[in-house]
Amino acid sequence: MSAAYFDVDGTLVDSNLIQPTIYFLGNQASPWQSAGRLGRALLHGPLMAMAEVRDRRLFNEMLYGHYRGMTEDRLVCLGEEIFEEVLLPRMFRGSVALIDKCKRAGFRVVLVTGSLDFTTRPLAKYLGADRIISNRLEMREGKATGKLKRPIVAGPQKSGLIVADAKEHGHDLADCCGYSDSFSDVPMLSVVGHPACINPDKKLTRLAKAYDWPILEIDRPARGESTRHGGTP
Repeated sequence: MSAAYFDVDGTLVDSNLIQPTIYFLGNQASPWQSAGRLGRALLHGPLMAMAEVRDRRLFNEMLYGHYRGMTEDRLVCLGEEIFEEVLLPRMFRGSVALIDKCKRAGFRVVLVTGSLDFTTRPLAKYLGADRIISNRLEMREGKATGKLKRPIVAGPQKSGLIVADAKEHGHDLADCCGYSDSFSDVPMLSVVGHPACINPDKKLTRLAKAYDWPILEIDRPARGESTRHGGTP
């Protein structure tokens, strides 16, 4: 068996790390807590924007620092809501079919994402993915410390995590597939034998054409359209 490694945000779902974070911060136990968390995040916005351009790992650490003090049970509950209200309506039309095609071909499907495991687990269950490689918050006495557990899933680090996963499960990377939309994931795409680009950004499009990597265009659903298959997961 080989594996198919999928980035999530922008690849399978028309989303980014900010959208779930706003939902988490804006749905605290009281309106005052929500306003306070959103306000602090807004103040740090310019610094996080610079970090996103320069260092994706630092951006992830800064972003998830705003989760400090959130309880684990609330994060789990909100993660389910985020899947239903944020991710599912933004899922690209072809995502389910592409995952199903990989599974029918005998591939083990792995989601590799900088998103938190709280939001990725419901998505993986819905898609039928076999494993998630995602960011995880450090917890102490049932509350988030604001720090991420190692390894941090961001940018070039994804490639090393894919190599480790393939080694653990006995995959030959030359037989594995990789899918992403972003030029920042070139290291991830470069370690597999069959890279493909889904709705790629301009820089990745140029690279894909130069290296003859397949380019797939899968549309997002129209407003009000559902991508559900087989009922609620």
